[in-house]
Amino acid sequence: MIVRTAVSTLAAVALCAGLALAAATSAPQATPNPQPQGAEAAFVAGIQKDLMARFPTAAAAEKAGYFRYTDEDDTGAISYANLQWQSADPQHPSQLWYDVKGNLLGADFSVLQSTDMAPPKLWGVDYRRWDSFREHIHYIVTGPNGKTTYGAISAKKFVAAGGDINDPSTGAPAIVKAGKAANVADVKKVFLFPSLWDLIVWVKPNPNGAFAEKNPLVTPTSNAANTDM
Repeated sequence: MIVRTAVSTLAAVALCAGLALAAATSAPQATPNPQPQGAEAAFVAGIQKDLMARFPTAAAAEKAGYFRYTDEDDTGAISYANLQWQSADPQHPSQLWYDVKGNLLGADFSVLQSTDMAPPKLWGVDYRRWDSFREHIHYIVTGPNGKTTYGAISAKKFVAAGGDINDPSTGAPAIVKAGKAANVADVKKVFLFPSLWDLIVWVKPNPNGAFAEKNPLVTPTSNAANTDM
């Protein structure tokens, strides 16, 4: 799950700079109700039935090619990705999120901004629900004590440390140079999170609405952290 932060806000401004003049003369758009509206209800019901059947646990997600790349965030979610950032349909989320016990909570769907710079209009979902994120780098580090650290840095910092944005898998030395790991051998995975449009949806029933930021039925543990970059 990608927690909505200033990062996404700044990205949206930067990536939509070409629309700035038009936006300046337009009235601000209201944030849509987090409860599904109209055709969205069928979309939500469909993914809840499908994803809960196929990926009810983190183990099921891993078997299907997803891997964990975050700590528990302040919504109680731990995120798993499969590096397939273009969601062709509602059956192919780019991310799944689970609670600390491995129970499915929700999913992210994404559309690459290299494919479409405008917010997507897909599956009957209000286009205003899609958030914009700029490209950045994620890394997974396991120290000598066996503790795994999940983190992220900006693409700019990664490149400044000698990383290749076009081949981030070779970027372990850059992660060390950036001060995120002590040794290259400790860096287990480095990958690019590309610029994209992202849609979060709760699969677990949410009284606040399937498109809400948090779910009152999910209580984060004391180890949950705010994952803002």
